[in-house]
Amino acid sequence: MSEEEHPLCGAVRPLVDAIGATLLNPEQAGDEDVVLSWEGRPVVAVRLPRLPESLDGILADLERRHGTPLAGLDRRAKQAVVRHLEARGAFALRHGVETVAAALGVSRFTIYNYLNREKAGRAGEGLGEG
Repeated sequence: MSEEEHPLCGAVRPLVDAIGATLLNPEQAGDEDVVLSWEGRPVVAVRLPRLPESLDGILADLERRHGTPLAGLDRRAKQAVVRHLEARGAFALRHGVETVAAALGVSRFTIYNYLNREKAGRAGEGLGEG
């Protein structure tokens, strides 16, 4: 699908890319696809990825944003990626930790360590108040 076909396509492309979805002509839409309309006329369909594919899409989007493979990031940047992925629910997926660990070039233990540090930091934020 070409962005020149309709301005709506260009407007939704960043979101579609970020979630790993695909744009289609509305005539190609299946029951699971989301058809977007403009002024009452179907313009484009969005095919959502399956959940495991969605994580791969999110990781690819993060690589594009960082401009480098995630495994090449420093520790602080990797921790930020893990926080971002946790907020997106990546670790609720089966094999989510393993998939992220492989993308970051770290062990599963390291991912759990990053997650535990983040949770401990959030729990300690309210301790000094009173």
